[in-house]
Amino acid sequence: MMELHNVLIENSLFPWRVIALAAVVFALSGLSKAGAQAGNYTQAPFVASAADLRDEKDGATDGVQPEIPLANPGRPTVSTPATLTPVGYLQFETGILPAWHSPEFSSQFSIGNVTKFAVSSELQLLVAVGPYVHSNTEPQNGSGDVSLGIQGEVRRGAGAAPTLALSYWGRVHDGGTPDLDMGSAVNSAIVLVSADVWGFHYDTNYLFSEVESDEGIRRAQFGQTLSVSHSLGAKLGLSGEVWDFSQPFLRGRAIGNLWAVNYNARRNLVFDLAFNRGLTSTSTQWEILTGFTYLLPRRIHLR
Repeated sequence: MMELHNVLIENSLFPWRVIALAAVVFALSGLSKAGAQAGNYTQAPFVASAADLRDEKDGATDGVQPEIPLANPGRPTVSTPATLTPVGYLQFETGILPAWHSPEFSSQFSIGNVTKFAVSSELQLLVAVGPYVHSNTEPQNGSGDVSLGIQGEVRRGAGAAPTLALSYWGRVHDGGTPDLDMGSAVNSAIVLVSADVWGFHYDTNYLFSEVESDEGIRRAQFGQTLSVSHSLGAKLGLSGEVWDFSQPFLRGRAIGNLWAVNYNARRNLVFDLAFNRGLTSTSTQWEILTGFTYLLPRRIHLR
């Protein structure tokens, strides 16, 4: 992967060729569906089982009205699940993030939200906004970026057989406030993999991004994440994560370790709390992430 990263930087291949490659894979994914495993759908083990999500995605059977679908949280870890949210339901992932000692600030407080909507069992639309950011550097008060994304399932897995997805994010508004150690991506292409092994659930992401400096210079960035979670009972779950992002403008690497707990208040409401510790001198040294995931219980019918 490092060789690919160096080629992208030296030959300015990102983002358009990576995006074109992702588009080709998306187009071919429809042909691969026939040979993929059908029926089961993986999910974070402390939220739902694969069989639960399979039944809910297929809808009610035998005239029985299905229960409120299960939320599929992507927060508070850096990793995003390859599995999609329930089809036709809006999901909101909202949280606050106090952070200390990053390359661009010594302290910052921010509010963020990601809204997800699956239009089908293979395609999901994404919106990420940062409505408020307060830093001890200029500008002290402002907003974060606004980005639009799309995520498509390439292969549906079951149990240890992984679910594979691809996603693309594009920034549509630059908030202009100081960034965390990962920087602010203008474009990102992501490979997402999720599966359940030996009672543990994992999500791993491989990110190819284009980041921009204050002077308008753009460079390629590479990142990878691995999150492993395990149920602590019907209501609680524990997650551990390691992540690594290149820092092309600092000529360094941001590496961090995150630990999180979640509380499943209801089928469609999950609260979370996480602590992140930066492991390199150019990483944000301390972060606290707390918030919730809420799946709107009313389905939106597009036709």
